[in-house]
Amino acid sequence: MTTINHQVRLAARPVGEPRDTDWQHVEEPVGEPGDGEFLVQVLYLSIDPAMRGWMNAGRSYIRPVEVGEVMRAGAVGRVIASRHPGFTVGDHVSGAFGVQEYCLSDGRDITKADPAAAPLPTYLGALGLSGLTAYFGLIDIGRPEPGQTVVVSGAAGAVGSVVGQIAKTLGCRVVGIAGGERKCRLLVEELGFDAAIDYQTEDVRKALREHAPDGVDVYFDNVGGEVLDAVLLRLARDARVVICGAVSQYNSTEPKGPANYMSLLVNRATMTGMVVFDYADRYAEGIAQLAKWRAKGQLKSLEDVVSGGVAAFPETLMRLFRGENRGKLVLKVAEEQGSEKGENR
Repeated sequence: MTTINHQVRLAARPVGEPRDTDWQHVEEPVGEPGDGEFLVQVLYLSIDPAMRGWMNAGRSYIRPVEVGEVMRAGAVGRVIASRHPGFTVGDHVSGAFGVQEYCLSDGRDITKADPAAAPLPTYLGALGLSGLTAYFGLIDIGRPEPGQTVVVSGAAGAVGSVVGQIAKTLGCRVVGIAGGERKCRLLVEELGFDAAIDYQTEDVRKALREHAPDGVDVYFDNVGGEVLDAVLLRLARDARVVICGAVSQYNSTEPKGPANYMSLLVNRATMTGMVVFDYADRYAEGIAQLAKWRAKGQLKSLEDVVSGGVAAFPETLMRLFRGENRGKLVLKVAEEQGSEKGENR
């Protein structure tokens, strides 16, 4: 019998929040690998805020997903058939396989994952692009020094939770901003943050005066909007602001930029955008350090794994924008097949 590949394709460019009509659910036969290719069964999909930006037309740091194209997504899976000398049946691999159950690959931009070293979803989170984003954004752009105050928004998310833990390991005072009492307790009680601010119930500006009395030396921003404006008013002299994302603005039809940007001038501060793909030639360095911290217990990986297969992708994506995830949001696509179902060819 022919194996069917279930896919989710972009049907229309969303206006505001994505709707069910913006997606097309497609079935097509699974292809056979050609010379230099291998076939991956996708096991877990990475669900990221950046996906919303990829749906828009126009210039960005990466080309947009075209209407009719399989939705772009990072994923981890298992090689089930191979005609590639570098990959054999049974290898676990991560790459941009898309929102589908199977993917043919030529091996470019693919990395191997070791399920004996860490659970597979971790290779989409703390040991994947989320962890690398936190690592390079904080270390290379934030440049924290021991004793300095680091504030991170979206602190209970995939990137923010890693940023805070790295900063603590480097000897900084860390303040996380997150939504809800449960997330704030997680930051302090489980991840070791010095303080947490609940933007849903607290006055962020007032709370920052309490928790960062000498100012904010490094601000790692994942949300933009009003939270960014509040932190800008608390910058210390020579502060560094890392712009990683702006999830509060992604579904807005009239996104707002910072109103308090003159604080950069007053405090001789810098605000720098970062895209993890710029560090591709240093991924091995970052993964090695993150794995070392994890092995020592200095880095806890948080994966919020949701079941449902690719059909559940549209609803799972919306969980991000409702702030329902803790740590890295991952969609489980399938149980792993036994090795007897694949063969090297």
